[in-house]
Amino acid sequence: MIFEIFSLIIYIKYNSFQKATFINSANQITGNLYAQVNKLNSYLSLKDVNDSLIRENARLRNQLLSSKFADTVNKRKADDTVYHQQYEYLEAKVINNSINHRNNYITINMGSKEGVEKGKGVVSSQGVVGKVIDVSEHFAIVQSLLHKETQFSAMLLNSKELGSISWGENMDPKAGLLFNVSNNATPKLGEVVVTSDRSLFPAGIPIGKVSNLHPKFTKGSFVNVEITFAVDFGKLDYVYVITNRFGQEQAGLEARQKKDE
Repeated sequence: MIFEIFSLIIYIKYNSFQKATFINSANQITGNLYAQVNKLNSYLSLKDVNDSLIRENARLRNQLLSSKFADTVNKRKADDTVYHQQYEYLEAKVINNSINHRNNYITINMGSKEGVEKGKGVVSSQGVVGKVIDVSEHFAIVQSLLHKETQFSAMLLNSKELGSISWGENMDPKAGLLFNVSNNATPKLGEVVVTSDRSLFPAGIPIGKVSNLHPKFTKGSFVNVEITFAVDFGKLDYVYVITNRFGQEQAGLEARQKKDE
């Protein structure tokens, strides 16, 4: 074996054609090996890349005009508009989630230490997820849309007709109900349903699409519309907690009004 290996080395070393062939083959093997190692390294670094993208998405969401409040002052027939940050987005990792109960909850890895508070809205890159109902120092519990008591103000994107969103009675994690829509509304199959400016969220965040239309009743004032949720709750990985910087001011003003009623 030693003599055979030694002979093979001499044969390749002193014959240019065989030497070139060997080098080319060796380069191919080395290249393929490096490619596989690079794929493995890329796979192992996916978490870091994904975390970076989530943080970048949160930063970009904070810059959207829908996250800002327009303070407009008219002077000499000229519009002087200054945009103030109204909504802020904090990225969070989903560490526990349920979808097969009548009342479903999500646990995220952000808590009071990061500024998460009860009552804040939660969304994903696909759309509305739910609201925060309990918080510890490092974690928070989210009551998802898949809960019998979850209701948010919503509207049909095209007509701007208002209604309320809730989970359907059949416990289908993909199906919801848009109810209390005016009987004068003319929703269409496939029409997008989004948040209104009367909810916890900035207006225009997707909730779902119209999947079924119930017949209208001439004596009724409202109509119910079945929708398919935009969020796949079985595959939630990352979410964003939304802070309305003017929320406490609005809540305090409305509380005083109710006290006077």
